[in-house]
Amino acid sequence: MKRVGIFIMAYEAVHTLIAAYERIPAQLKKEAAEIYIIDDASNDNTFWTGMGYKLFYNIPNLNVYRNCRNLGYGGNQKKGLRHAMDRGYDIVVVLHGDVQYAPERIPDLIQPILEGQADMVFGSRMTGHPLRGGMPLYKFLANKSLTTVENLALGMNLSEYHSGFRAYACEALKQVPFERCTEAFHFDTEILIQFKEKGMRIAEIPIPTHYGPESHQVGFWTGVRYGLGILGSLLEYRLHSSGIRRFRSPKFSG
Repeated sequence: MKRVGIFIMAYEAVHTLIAAYERIPAQLKKEAAEIYIIDDASNDNTFWTGMGYKLFYNIPNLNVYRNCRNLGYGGNQKKGLRHAMDRGYDIVVVLHGDVQYAPERIPDLIQPILEGQADMVFGSRMTGHPLRGGMPLYKFLANKSLTTVENLALGMNLSEYHSGFRAYACEALKQVPFERCTEAFHFDTEILIQFKEKGMRIAEIPIPTHYGPESHQVGFWTGVRYGLGILGSLLEYRLHSSGIRRFRSPKFSG
């Protein structure tokens, strides 16, 4: 039986963290090797909320950790992926603690990996009705535009690159240098490029879109930096892979 770790990324998620855990299907909560929360040095009581819940209900496979300093979106994700690999899990699921993504869909997310059909699976909002789910129009247009550029640059045909709701086969993770990826928000794009480079099988499943007041919203200028970061990563990939410029410690092997 495959050992599944469910990694809940948390930052100032005191009001949503418990809902993120409780919405994981009951059977999966029971069977998971570990459900672990990593609080990225929140300024609120996210850590204590998770720890209190674990102790009150005496849940042995729920663990709560806290970074002593903020590692950033990508940095926290690296730590969570390493955790799964160090413990010998077969699959690791990345779930956000602000419930922007539906925990109920985790069984669908891991199924292609369990069946040996994929090495990475992500939940795509763009195959459904993201605007009906509250995605702001400017984010919808930015997502579509960036995805078009990314598909052209990488020769792929994905519906989006920017979903953080993902499942990875840990054996596949061992083959990509994800530690070299950014610690910023565009980590999700960079690791996806690495999987593509290694010829890994990438699958996507449709998921509902939810943008509520409890979800962490990326501000306009943060979004601009995010977009520029993606374009910079694509440029680095193209320069290195074409041999125009070789980087000393490349994220992408080319």
